[in-house]
Amino acid sequence: MKEFFQKLTDGTIENQKPDGLEILNSMKRAKITEPGVIQWSEMCFCSPPLKHERQTVYDKYFSFIKINSIEDYVEFNGESFFEYLKKLDE
Repeated sequence: MKEFFQKLTDGTIENQKPDGLEILNSMKRAKITEPGVIQWSEMCFCSPPLKHERQTVYDKYFSFIKINSIEDYVEFNGESFFEYLKKLDE
């Protein structure tokens, strides 16, 4: 996860086209909702959803991803995943 945080903060992911900025912002919105569970919402126009994001980023760092279609961003309660990653990096 340290590598993931580094790529989130050094511009590697943010500069990825076409979805890097959305991935970065999604991870900033992500919440740890229970031990081992991270939830976030993300806009995606791929078919299937998150295809490119998974191929380039998510499948490298997450072992199980469940995808639900949404109409708009959803906020989740819990500890900030981004802040959790930041603490791991210190």
